[in-house]
Amino acid sequence: MSRRFSVSGLVLAMIGLPILAGLAGTIGPAFGLLPALGGDHLTLGHFADLAVQPHLLRSGLISFATAIVTTGISLVIVMLFTAGYAGTRMFSRIQHLVSPLLAIPHAAAAFGLAFLVAPSGLAVRLVSPGLTGYGNPPDWLVPQDTLGLTMMAGLIAKEMPFLFLVTLAALPQVPLLQARQLSVSLGYGRIRGFLISIWPLLYRQIRLPVFAVLAYASSVVDVAMILGPALPAPLAVRITEWMADSDLRMRFLASAGALLQLGLTVAAMVTWLAVEKIGSLLLLRMSRSGVRRANDRFLRRSACAAMALSAALVFLGLLVLFFWSIAGLWPFPALLPDSVTLQPWMRALPQAGAAIATTISLASSSAAIALLLAIGLLWQGGLRDGHALGGVLYLPLIVPQLCFVFGLQILSVTLGFDASFALLLFVHLIFVLPYVVLSLSQPWQAVDRRYETLAAGLGKSPLQILLHVRLPLLTRACLTAFAVGFAVSAGLYLPTLLIGAGRIVTITTEAVALSSGGDRRAIGVYALLQTLVPFGGFLIASLVPHLLFRDRRAMRI
Repeated sequence: MSRRFSVSGLVLAMIGLPILAGLAGTIGPAFGLLPALGGDHLTLGHFADLAVQPHLLRSGLISFATAIVTTGISLVIVMLFTAGYAGTRMFSRIQHLVSPLLAIPHAAAAFGLAFLVAPSGLAVRLVSPGLTGYGNPPDWLVPQDTLGLTMMAGLIAKEMPFLFLVTLAALPQVPLLQARQLSVSLGYGRIRGFLISIWPLLYRQIRLPVFAVLAYASSVVDVAMILGPALPAPLAVRITEWMADSDLRMRFLASAGALLQLGLTVAAMVTWLAVEKIGSLLLLRMSRSGVRRANDRFLRRSACAAMALSAALVFLGLLVLFFWSIAGLWPFPALLPDSVTLQPWMRALPQAGAAIATTISLASSSAAIALLLAIGLLWQGGLRDGHALGGVLYLPLIVPQLCFVFGLQILSVTLGFDASFALLLFVHLIFVLPYVVLSLSQPWQAVDRRYETLAAGLGKSPLQILLHVRLPLLTRACLTAFAVGFAVSAGLYLPTLLIGAGRIVTITTEAVALSSGGDRRAIGVYALLQTLVPFGGFLIASLVPHLLFRDRRAMRI
């Protein structure tokens, strides 16, 4: 019994304790307790200072609205597309189109969207001057519009693939085929029959990831810095600025702001619970109405078009980044640059070499350790129904990063821990592990257990069965989970910025730092480098099984 819970206990401690410690490290300074900076007594003065910050309410409302709108639209599109096409050839095609989006970091996708919709971006160039008459870029506040609509669009394009991934993982756990046959026999259309019979069961399986999307959208920093409004900025961006202020006393204000961010995220979750109640009532009314809605072709095609459009926008944005990275003179409204040059790459690569090496080292180390822990958890049954680890595992995704990573930074400084690779690796692992477990759990459950039963009948031990039967069958799944973890680590911005203290630089922190500048060529180079690094992980995950099992066709599937 002790062996069974050894990995579970390790993961519980590795995730739970840092989050609790980080929250404590944030709460203390918010109430004035930070002896290293002279805070030795309880006070509410820092919350009073926070309350008088200009446009604080507007910053909070932008973050709140971003969380609800982004999560709602992403979930509805994924829900309708799954309802209309699950089990069809189109579902498989869109799956292969959307899945690579997981390898694209949020910041790189945000840069691509910004270069598409900016006043001098590709979208305006395509219709100028013929349809618009513009000879100069129009005076539009896009991106960074005051309502944060561009930021919401960028987040929707990136969060839909994640929700689609968790939906794919949950589909085998619901009776999709039987329910669809029954609903069709009763005359229901695909979408209405799916919503009534399958969606309530499916949503229970993906509820925690939905809350993770909600928490992330309410407290995102890198995407908000690139696409979000600037005056005022979303709350999380302003808190980050206070954290980075040269006046160390601003740490108290930043801690109070982090608690406000936590409260805002909780408010968004409470609001989402109300949305869930309304949705359940609507489904109940829909099921009792008796209306079949057999002809839902328009709704199905609209959901499919939305999924395809979001993926196409991200890939088109990357194409624009590539053009800018090799562009010489590119005046508006010319559709293509007048000349092509490799000078931006030649200038950037020598400076980016150290950041790329650090990114690869951090991402590969954290993904490898997370994969080993995920295999141990699944092998020992640590994620079975009712185990506490199932909820704790998602805490790093549900608790806003600002609220505990900032506290971890303060605690590490207070305890005399300098920024180090090992400390940053540990913090990265906290965020990488949930994604690796999520990626591996469904293939793990899908393995035909008769192979293991046969091996056990031949006298093989459980460890031998794991190493010689299950893991070879899961080679592709393990490599894919590693690639997902690699991409997550490579794209982490705020934990790297805070725990690395500016001394440990990755390609993501460098790319986001360039967002405040106006050099589009340098931004294009760094954003593409930020994309190419995790893409290499997915390329390896795709090619290695073909090389290892080139003589075993079934193993290469």
